[in-house]
Amino acid sequence: MKKSILSIAILLALLALVFHPAQAQTYLFQVDREVVNFYVNADGTASIDYVYDFTNDPSASPIEFVDVGLPNGSYDMSTVTATIDGKPITDISKADPQNLAGGSYGVTLALHENAIQPGQFGRVHLAVGRIERMVYPGEDPDRPDYASFNFIPNWFGPKYVIGSTDMTVTLHLPDGVQPDEAVYYPPKGGWPGPLQPVSGFDDQDRIYYTWQSDQASAAEEYTFGGGFPASYVPAGAIVRPPLIDPGLLLCVGIGCVFVLVFGWGIYSSFRSAGKRKLAYLPPKIAIEGHGIKRGLTAVEAAILMEQPLDKVLTMILFGVIKKNAASVLTREPLEIQVTRPLPEDLRPYETEFLVAFSEKKGAERRKALQDMFVNIVKGLSEKMKGFSRKETIEYYRSIMDQAWAQVEAANTPEVKAQKYDESLEWTMLDRRFEDRTRDVFRQGPVFVPMWWPRYDPVYRGGMGSAPHVPTVSTPSGQPSMSMPHLPGSDFAASVVNGVQSFGAGVIGDLTGFTGGVTNTTNPVPKTTYSSTRSGGGGGGRSCACACACAGCACACAGGGR
Repeated sequence: MKKSILSIAILLALLALVFHPAQAQTYLFQVDREVVNFYVNADGTASIDYVYDFTNDPSASPIEFVDVGLPNGSYDMSTVTATIDGKPITDISKADPQNLAGGSYGVTLALHENAIQPGQFGRVHLAVGRIERMVYPGEDPDRPDYASFNFIPNWFGPKYVIGSTDMTVTLHLPDGVQPDEAVYYPPKGGWPGPLQPVSGFDDQDRIYYTWQSDQASAAEEYTFGGGFPASYVPAGAIVRPPLIDPGLLLCVGIGCVFVLVFGWGIYSSFRSAGKRKLAYLPPKIAIEGHGIKRGLTAVEAAILMEQPLDKVLTMILFGVIKKNAASVLTREPLEIQVTRPLPEDLRPYETEFLVAFSEKKGAERRKALQDMFVNIVKGLSEKMKGFSRKETIEYYRSIMDQAWAQVEAANTPEVKAQKYDESLEWTMLDRRFEDRTRDVFRQGPVFVPMWWPRYDPVYRGGMGSAPHVPTVSTPSGQPSMSMPHLPGSDFAASVVNGVQSFGAGVIGDLTGFTGGVTNTTNPVPKTTYSSTRSGGGGGGRSCACACACAGCACACAGGGR
């Protein structure tokens, strides 16, 4: 009897050792890169192609299974293929809904001996060749003959994902759709990248829209969509909603909530439109190349950072004054006197700036300044071809930081003024330029630079009377030298107030002025009406894609196991 009890105890202990690791498994990984291609085919079906770069956390269990949610259950399992690090995955099955963070449809990829071990990297490529019920009628009243779709790429359970993801999502429209017929919907769901896509033709001469961000999350739901004339797909492939929307009855009961949401939507639309007008850089600059573009001027660096144009205008003003090409006659309104003959070292945009101020009418002057900014942006676009915008911006921010460090480290008023003079335009790249200028010159005198009288009409007027221009002399025994100076607070106020008022006095409304530049350098691509109802209809807590909306294509959350 004792032997039997002992044998059972040993058996239970062995079973505990065998099963304990499975019970203690933890899943934690980073999706370093995600590339998604969504194709709307000529027969009205869709194809999806995913590429995931996983890095398994060193403390986690092996990734033995990858669950990927699909928009609906109308997919052809025979068209599903997958690889892990280029090796075929032969064990592919329909996913258990319990393994999907939301919804009911998806596939499970069993990696078996190719499981991604703790601390290791693995690339998973999944292709789904045929999914039906993906295209819906458009809801733009101005385009009654359009079809549309929305697509939410697969996401993973938040408790499994760490870090950010470099995500690229590309929508491919049916063959034959022309550029003036194609439309897209701005991304929803807090997409951290540009709302405007890069567009063009793919290797099959099909129009595509691409969104990219290196700050995306593989655990978030992002919605992308587009539209095209319904004639490019069979009429029977378009999912028609029921004549009576069951959700309409529910809307009656929550009418007040709808009104609030609708009002917030209108407010958000106006706010987004205002922000859109201030985004004057063309999308092609955002197409990342490699390396830093050196040799840009401070003005060009400011444009690359999309600094407000009134601030950039002031930077150009300081530049032409320092080069003795102009003097300020009055500050409000800003009027300048151009020096004749002009210096030979002026940059093209500085010459255009001076020409613009030869226009006496405000509207004509603003138009000339807008043309100047358009030319700067176009020239910058050419210079940035093949270079990384992100790396270049970081490089010029480091120059800005070094400039401020030299000014703040100066141990005498003379040196501080000299360093500030030498690097004024670079320090203006700082979004805290005004505050830092006040802090630096809060105490003590400031020895004004040689060009200061050409900038400050009030100071220049006081120079005719010696008592209004205080001077200091070097210590006894040193060569005699005197330099005009101002109290530091007065100097800082003059610079800051000039930056704040010059642009407003010349260009008026900043949003309207910048919008005139944006219309040329970054025009709004053709888009269309998007339903106020759910365009994705799925993911997360619900994957009910059989709804009446402008393209109800969703993908539910999956996970790594």
